[in-house]
Amino acid sequence: MPAHTEFRPLTLCVLTVSDTRTPDTDTSGDYLVAALSDAGHTLHERCVVKDNKYRIRALVAGWIADERVHGVLITGGTGFTGRDTTPEAVEPLLDKLMPGFGETFRAVSVGEIGTATMQSRAFAGLANNSFVFCLPGSTSACRTAWEQLIRAQLDARTTPCNLAGLMPRLRE
Repeated sequence: MPAHTEFRPLTLCVLTVSDTRTPDTDTSGDYLVAALSDAGHTLHERCVVKDNKYRIRALVAGWIADERVHGVLITGGTGFTGRDTTPEAVEPLLDKLMPGFGETFRAVSVGEIGTATMQSRAFAGLANNSFVFCLPGSTSACRTAWEQLIRAQLDARTTPCNLAGLMPRLRE
C-alpha cells in the first residue's frame, strides 16, 4: 500500500496508569503529550488513573467508542507486579492484536536495558478503529516506543506503509 503524501493529524488520548504519579509528577504522560503535539497530532484527553483494571477499562472503552479518537497511548501497568493490570484491562477491548509492536519494542529495548526487557508486557492493537498502544511506565521506555516505533507509524508519509494510511480501510 503506498503511503500518503500529506501529513494527516490524528486525535489521540494519553492515559497514565500509576498508584504513585499525579498530574504534577507524570513525566511519562508529559513526554507523550509533548511528543504527539510536536509531531502535529492533537490531544483529545489526558488522564492519570490508579492501577485498577476496571477503571482503566472503563476509561479506554469510552475513548475508543468516540469516533473522533484515532488512538490511545497508555503508559504504566505493563510489568509483573500484582498491581500491574493494564494488559488484563485493555486486551479484552481489542478487536485485533498487533503482536509485532510488543515484539519490536522488546527487540529495540534490549539494547537499552538488556534482558530486563523481557519483563515488559508492552503491547498494541486495534479497538473500534482506534489504535491502542500500551507502554511501560518509565519515561525512557515511552521515548523509545514513540521515537523508534509509534511516531513513524502514525505518520501517513512513512514508507513503505504505516498505520495512519490504513485508517480509511479499517471499517471495510
